[in-house]
Amino acid sequence: MARSTKTWWRGAVIYQIYPRSFMDSNGDGVGDLPGIRQHVTYLKRLNIDAVWISPFFTSPMKDFGYDVSDYRDVDPLFGTLADFDALVVDLHKAGLKVIIDQVLSHSSDAHPWFTESRASRDNPKADWYVWADARPDGTPPSNWLSVFGGSAWQWDTQRRQYYLHNFLTSQPDLNFHNEEVQQATLDNIEFWLKRGVDGFRFDACNYHFHDRKLRSNPPAEDADEMTVTLSNPYGMQQHRYDKSRPQNLKFLKRVRKLLDQYSAASVGEVGDDDSLACMAQYTSGGDKLNQAYSFNLLTETHSAEYIRTQVEDLEAQLALHDKPGWACWSVGNHDVPRVLTRWGHNTDDTQFSKLALALVTTLRGSSCLYQGDELGLPEADIPYALLQDPYGKAFWPEFKGRDGCRTPMPWRKNAAFGGFSTIQPWLPVPGEHLARAVGVQERPPESVLNFTRHFLAWRRGYPALIRGDIHFHKVPEPALLYTRKHEGTTVLVAFNLSSAKVRVKLPNSVRDVIPLSGHGLGRGLIENGMLELGAFGGVFATVR
Repeated sequence: MARSTKTWWRGAVIYQIYPRSFMDSNGDGVGDLPGIRQHVTYLKRLNIDAVWISPFFTSPMKDFGYDVSDYRDVDPLFGTLADFDALVVDLHKAGLKVIIDQVLSHSSDAHPWFTESRASRDNPKADWYVWADARPDGTPPSNWLSVFGGSAWQWDTQRRQYYLHNFLTSQPDLNFHNEEVQQATLDNIEFWLKRGVDGFRFDACNYHFHDRKLRSNPPAEDADEMTVTLSNPYGMQQHRYDKSRPQNLKFLKRVRKLLDQYSAASVGEVGDDDSLACMAQYTSGGDKLNQAYSFNLLTETHSAEYIRTQVEDLEAQLALHDKPGWACWSVGNHDVPRVLTRWGHNTDDTQFSKLALALVTTLRGSSCLYQGDELGLPEADIPYALLQDPYGKAFWPEFKGRDGCRTPMPWRKNAAFGGFSTIQPWLPVPGEHLARAVGVQERPPESVLNFTRHFLAWRRGYPALIRGDIHFHKVPEPALLYTRKHEGTTVLVAFNLSSAKVRVKLPNSVRDVIPLSGHGLGRGLIENGMLELGAFGGVFATVR
């Protein structure tokens, strides 16, 4: 299917690579950029459109690369700039776009900018971070909380002031009210644009600005499921003043103007009290982000009604704006438990993993697939003694952190450490992952891996599934039914989100259909106006 090079990202399938855990090329137990190069053919055969590479920049690795100390270099753990350049060339030769992470809202406390900023209150970078005096009683200037627990303010003995950190104390927030900070950030983005990247995934992209008056947040009322957790008080506030400030929109316009000069795309991560409204606002007008994703499908909840409501609510929010934006849906990434565990409850039925992939890639919007989900990997159970994630250590045992979805890719079942490394990796390779290794799934046509390859290739033949409008048809749980329409062609999509067989009467508007073949999902049929779906079954059909 022909696609405009400027809008390649619309409906694209983006494969997220967590480089620490993809492939170790030099035997140090940690994945690296040359390791990714070793598997470019594997990536191409998935029939994805782009790869998103999580942070590989110079970093103390206190948050595994999301604490950057040099925005313009590769951490030696992952290789060199020359390795990155070679990887970009290889991926482009394979017909794949390259998206890299940009962590703009904060840096590492080891960044030279912060070293200078904390040295005094009157140096050239004194105002490059968010500093504030203590209250008269010595307490922090506001009630803002860190996502990773505790106050978002940390006392610094050098400046005798508090600095803001929305995440770890070692991740101080940059002061985007400072024009010099904005320009330095844009210059860092352009550094990678000149190296040939096709786009950016902007981490925590609604955290750039804070309320200058440092007003305290009010208590929470209604919030997204991912925001409210019993183990973390962060969800007990309305985050009105510490993020999603109106000044952020003006800055994103500056970012978009720069990206447009290089025909580069953007996808933003949005976590907010009302993430869907924020996504719509941040992608509208054709002058900010190209697309955005939230945590709304990265939840425990996954009923048909819940999924339908999330997509319909976003569509309604998008319709409120001129030049409506574009969504990017994801059911798995490096921050949440694996979808097989979270939604599928570790079912042995591989059909579930096929269903999850078909679902996320046929909703209206682009989609992100997380490495290993094409193998149907479950969440790994990491004991506390082997835990690496500071987030998990802080909230153990109620919350075990993010290590369970970050374990190394299993390439070969009988190789040491799954063929990922020649030594003990930074996280263990679970035995249940070895049974699902790439080598095990290469030949069987019914494997999750081969389904992924074939389904994504099949999907490319149906523009309606890539760029079409979406309309949901209300049917009883656990069936999910919607149509995608584009240029006169309407495709019906039906899923059974349960492990029990269901039978549903088709709405009159979609009873005259021709079932489609070749997608490989199976366990479903349409007959005499009735839809029959087996466990985790699905059906695709054209509507006449």
